Amino acid sequence: MRSFNYIENVHYYKDGDRVVFTALFHLERGQCCGNGCRHCPYEPQYNRGNINVQDKYLATKEEIDIFKSKKGYDKSQSKNNNEGD
Repeated sequence: MRSFNYIENVHYYKDGDRVVFTALFHLERGQCCGNGCRHCPYEPQYNRGNINVQDKYLATKEEIDIFKSKKGYDKSQSKNNNEGD
């Protein structure tokens, strides 16, 4: 069974009686849950199973390209980059 060590104010915070998950929590989860979360980092938002991360959550263009190629949804760009080599 998986063990999770969530850290308050890193993975979630409390807003009154609610627990609000951060974008980091969702990114570590690996896909959108589709529940309309406040800090959904996926694009389009609130689409269950979606793995496309909004660019603003990745630090550099290089990281964006690496992430997209690992997820397999940016193959056309990778092919174009290798044609001139």
